Amino acid sequence: MRMVDLSIFLENDVVSDPPLARPKITYLDHDSTIGRMQASFPDLTSEKLPDGKAWAIEKVILTTHNGTHLDAPYHFHPTMNHALVPGGEPSMTIDEVPLDWCFRPGVKLDFRHLPDGYVATAADVRAELNRIGHTLAPYDIVVVNTRAGERYGHDDFVEAGCGMGREATLFLVEAGVRITGTDAWSWDAPFSRTSRKVAETGDYGLIWEGHKAGRERGYCHIEKLHNLDLLPAVGFRIVCFPVKVRKGSAGWTRAVALLDE
Repeated sequence: MRMVDLSIFLENDVVSDPPLARPKITYLDHDSTIGRMQASFPDLTSEKLPDGKAWAIEKVILTTHNGTHLDAPYHFHPTMNHALVPGGEPSMTIDEVPLDWCFRPGVKLDFRHLPDGYVATAADVRAELNRIGHTLAPYDIVVVNTRAGERYGHDDFVEAGCGMGREATLFLVEAGVRITGTDAWSWDAPFSRTSRKVAETGDYGLIWEGHKAGRERGYCHIEKLHNLDLLPAVGFRIVCFPVKVRKGSAGWTRAVALLDE
């Protein structure tokens, strides 16, 4: 079995999110933490430690949507499954997502040829499934390889890649898919491009249309995946267990693909 790491780093100085939402990591090295040790051992001095070194730790300021993370239906809307239950039902938070959704066969849709800001349709999904010769099965984890994957680490990452539209998303979840994913910053098209379309058309239904499909049928998606270009179209499994943030809208995940060899 071969493992492919599908996660990006949590790191400073990389444009992985818009300016107001980027992580901040403060590194405290072995020479700067003696005071923290002394809180438990008042008589301790650095001379009493091997090489005079204390411990290394990091202070991190994050949102649950930094790094590679799994979004719960609660992120999209307070209620879900309006297409199935009159009036809908409370949306699932990340600590309520069934773990058996998170370790399933993977399917990769290669949309790297689609331009930045393009909104993929159900027809695009069907065409790609026909090209790779795959029929969706319930609980397949479907990941979308966009142009954004090659732009991680560059200043245009947040603006790169196509998005998945409402009808494309509903096509997947109506086939029984419960987790999807993308190597772009968002499952939807970059906000700057959607903003221009809304200004031109006056159609506010275009805002977050892929996410908001979760109001009709609950599903999860992974954002900011990486290394999708290393995966075949099928023939692998994905593991994406989220961190349990109580009542959270998302949880960080060290997503991994498992390939039999």
